[in-house]
Amino acid sequence: YPSEFLVQKITEDNQIPVHLHVSVSLQYVAGLKGSALVEFFHGSIAEVENEELRHLMWSSVLFYKTPSVEVMACVLLSTKAIYFLLDDSFVHADEHQSDFWNKENSDCENSSFHLSCCFVLKLNDLQSVNVGLFDQYFRITGHSADHIVTCLTRDSYNTHTFIQQLMAVLSLLARTPSPEPVDKDFYSEFGSKTTGKMENYELIHSSRVKFIYPNEEEIGDLAFLVAEKMDGLTNLQSLNILLYVLAFQVNPVEGSAQNTSLLQPKTLILTSSDLFLFDEDYISYPLPEFAKEPPKRDKYQLADGRRIRDLDRVLMGYQTYPQALTFVFDDVQNQDLMQNLTLDHFGE
Repeated sequence: YPSEFLVQKITEDNQIPVHLHVSVSLQYVAGLKGSALVEFFHGSIAEVENEELRHLMWSSVLFYKTPSVEVMACVLLSTKAIYFLLDDSFVHADEHQSDFWNKENSDCENSSFHLSCCFVLKLNDLQSVNVGLFDQYFRITGHSADHIVTCLTRDSYNTHTFIQQLMAVLSLLARTPSPEPVDKDFYSEFGSKTTGKMENYELIHSSRVKFIYPNEEEIGDLAFLVAEKMDGLTNLQSLNILLYVLAFQVNPVEGSAQNTSLLQPKTLILTSSDLFLFDEDYISYPLPEFAKEPPKRDKYQLADGRRIRDLDRVLMGYQTYPQALTFVFDDVQNQDLMQNLTLDHFGE
């Protein structure tokens, strides 16, 4: 252990996304190659001597306790646990959540010794994995609010690869088998369905971890929500969601010496007539079983919406992935000017 192929694969995956900035300690991790990376895992991260590193992925993560702070992390999957090696900025970003992290060694800042927080989720504590729409993100749920993490991969390939690796590792766990199902009578089988909605697709792994995938109704609910934001101008039957993608909105930082820009996470939704940007809650929905009350904000909050017919041009950058797109819209004061004139002229 480990095989040359696995070492090569982990080395290839050890690349920080070019558009995201990370602390010095994570840059050090990203610079490790081959056997040095495996040695680093066993020497500085692994909790058990005989665990094996199986997969590495760089991703933005959100914690249930701090839903507004998105932080870059190196996610390491072993045969015993999932390790989230966090960017240092997270500890200082949310001061009132400092009790969530034990900051015992904060005096190391001035030394040449770089320290990172590492959040550990043991595979034995894992209860369910919720995969987001179009595999843009996934949420890992443990037994308490401290053990809920969302990985915002913004990439269906990375999501799919991690889920496959996680399933393979979970198959190695020796867990007690589930009890035999009790035969239900007619009334308990059909009488408990209080909602008319179809449940999401569930795949119960042999380790008893649930893998939950979204169904068609989630798209239907999203289309209905989008139609509401369009002030009922569009028939819901003709409304089709053509694209759903997790992206960043670029806001240039004023007064900065360099041409730095602030990246704000947004959900971009394209329909046949409009382009929308939503602020989406990726961590609170669906509600965990222990939640006492609904989240403070809705799952989708409209940030901006423009009609496609007002789109003047699209500017594309020349850099490689991730691609930067600039949408230029006509600056019309009253967007519905033409429509109102038509109604006045021709009557009802």
